[in-house]
Amino acid sequence: MSERKINPVLKQVLELGPTLAFFIIYQRLDERTFDIGGTAYSGFIVATLLFVPIMLVAMAILWALTGKLSRMQVFTAVMVIFFGGLTGYFNDERFFKMKTTIVYTFLAAILGFGLWRGRSYLEWVMGELIPMRTAGWMLLTRRITAFFVFLAVFNEILWRTQSTDVWVKVETFGFPALMMVFMVWQIMGLEPYMIQQDKDAEETDA
Repeated sequence: MSERKINPVLKQVLELGPTLAFFIIYQRLDERTFDIGGTAYSGFIVATLLFVPIMLVAMAILWALTGKLSRMQVFTAVMVIFFGGLTGYFNDERFFKMKTTIVYTFLAAILGFGLWRGRSYLEWVMGELIPMRTAGWMLLTRRITAFFVFLAVFNEILWRTQSTDVWVKVETFGFPALMMVFMVWQIMGLEPYMIQQDKDAEETDA
């Protein structure tokens, strides 16, 4: 099924809204404890359990409107369901915090495997969005692989040494901001590898 175009603002709301909803719910429930079936659950765990259906509903709406979900969206959903379930079942917030580490480690492993085979899986995923020569994709893939490893290690240090409140804020705003800054920085630095620049140069010489 081909992807259908929808309003970009609506798409961003559906993609980012669940994470912001989790942050808002956590802020409201942070200081509270809930007795469910004779077991006491912290506000963080209740927010996590509410986050799972909110994210699934948002993804279902996105799929219904566009007819398509990316591999990354599906993978993220599986991780959220799995670790959110473990968090609730064991009543242990560490499982949900470890999710971020495992996601970044998995992505680094996949990209690293591709590099070991002499390929850029990043080019396969994003090649149509960023016209760049293979040498540029290989360089970008190596850098992003290292960056994912850094984020995985950083998350482990963060949740083990800082409060839950600090972790939630960094998870909601810090990691996306770091990723955005890093990608913009890399794309600007890889300008010499851009295919469009090569075409412009040829037209100028002509």
